[in-house]
Amino acid sequence: MFELGREFMRLFAGERVKPFADGLTGGDATLLELLDLQLLRQEAKAADVAAGRISAQDKAQRRLDAAVVWREVARRSGDAVALRKAAAAAETACAAFDPARRPDAWARARCEQGFSGLLGAELFGDPGLDAAAAATFREARNVARGGLAAALADVGLALVEARGEMATGGADLAWAAMARFNAPIAALDALSRRSSSARPIAAEARLIRADLICGWGARLKDEALLRAAIDDARAAADRLDLAYEPLTWARAEILRGQALALWGEAAGDIDAVAAGATCLAGALDNLTRDHSPLDWARTQIALAQALQALGEASSDERAYEQAVTCYDRANLVLKDAPATPLRGQAAGERAMCLARSAELTGDLGVLDAAEAALKIELAGLQPRRDPVAWALVQLHLARLYEARVDITGKDRGERAAGVLALDAALDVFGEQGLRSLSIMAGDALARLRAGPAPKRTAV
Repeated sequence: MFELGREFMRLFAGERVKPFADGLTGGDATLLELLDLQLLRQEAKAADVAAGRISAQDKAQRRLDAAVVWREVARRSGDAVALRKAAAAAETACAAFDPARRPDAWARARCEQGFSGLLGAELFGDPGLDAAAAATFREARNVARGGLAAALADVGLALVEARGEMATGGADLAWAAMARFNAPIAALDALSRRSSSARPIAAEARLIRADLICGWGARLKDEALLRAAIDDARAAADRLDLAYEPLTWARAEILRGQALALWGEAAGDIDAVAAGATCLAGALDNLTRDHSPLDWARTQIALAQALQALGEASSDERAYEQAVTCYDRANLVLKDAPATPLRGQAAGERAMCLARSAELTGDLGVLDAAEAALKIELAGLQPRRDPVAWALVQLHLARLYEARVDITGKDRGERAAGVLALDAALDVFGEQGLRSLSIMAGDALARLRAGPAPKRTAV
C-alpha cells in the first residue's frame, strides 16, 4: 500500500514540475494542422495571452509563435483581421529580438513578416505587398547566418521574383525560377532530418514551387512545366504523413490533381483530366469545410474546372451541371470573403458553365440566370482595386451575350454590349501584360464584329 502511495507521489510530482503550456498545442507548430478553424482561432488567442503574460519567458519568441498561428488562421479563412494580427505580432517580435545577439531569430521574425505580406497579396490581389515582402526577405537574408531563417528568406525571394516574371515570362524564365528553389528546398530537407518542425516547412516550399510552375504551365499550355508541377506535388505528398499532417497532404493532393487536369487538357488526354478530377475528389474526402474553408473552396473550384474540361471534350451537359454545383459550394465560403479575387474568378467560370449548358440545351432561362449573377458580381467589384477580376467578369459577360445571339440567331443589342465589354477588358489585359487573356478577348471581339451568326438548334 505504501509502495503504491510513493509511486503516485512520484508521478504527480513529475507533473507538477512541468511548465504551464498555453493552448492545445503547447507552442508546437507541427500540431496546428490537427486543429479545425474554430480551435485554431482559440489557439491563436491563447498564443496572444501567453505572449502578453508578465511572467512569460522569451516574449519575443512567443510573439513570433503567435504570428505563425494567426497567419495560418488567415490562410485558411481569408480573414483580413487575422492577417493584420499576424503581421503585427511578427513586427513586435522583430523589434524585441536583438539582431546582434540573436541574428537568426530576428531574421526568422522578418521572414514571418514577409510571408504575411505575400499571403495578403495572394488573398486580396495587392501587388504592392509583394514589393514590400521582397525588401523584408532581403533584410532577413543579409542578417541570417544559416539554418531555417536563411532557407525561408531564399524561398521568399524566389517566390517574389517568380510572381513578377510569371505574367509575361516564357518557359525559359519558368525553368530558371524553378531552379532558384532548389538550394533552399535542399537545405530545408536537410534540416527536417534533424528537426520534425522543419518537415512541413520543406513540403510547403516544394508546394510553393509546384504552384508557381503549374500557373506558368497553364498560361503557356506547356506540358513539360505541368508535368514538373505534378512531380513536385507528388514528391511533397510522399514526404508527408496523412495522420499527422492532413492539411499539407491535402494541399499537395489538390495541387497534383489540378496540375494533372491541366496537363490532360493541354495534351488532349481526356483520361488524364478524369484522373485529375478523381484526385481532387479524393482530396475533398480528407478535407472538411470546417477544417480549412478557403482550401475547401479552392478545391471545389479546381474540381469544377476539371469537370468543365471534361464537358468541353465530351459535350456532356451533365459535366457542366456538376461544375456549377461545385462553384455553388465554393460560394458558400467565398460569399464571406468579398475582397478575394477568387470570388470573381469563380463567378465568371460559373457563368461560362451555364452559357455552355444553355448552348447545348437551347434553354435561355439558364442564360438569364447566368447573366443576372454576373451583373451582380460586376456591381460589387472595384475596377481600380482589382482590375483583372473586373475585366474577367466583362469577358465572361460578353461570352454570355455571344451565346444568346448564337442560340436565338437574333441580335437585340447583345452584340454591341459584348463589344463594349470586350473593349474594356482588352484595355485592362493589355495594361497588365496578360497576353493569353488578351488573345482570348481579341478572338471573342473578332467573332462579335464578324456579323450575325447562324441560328443553332437545341441538342
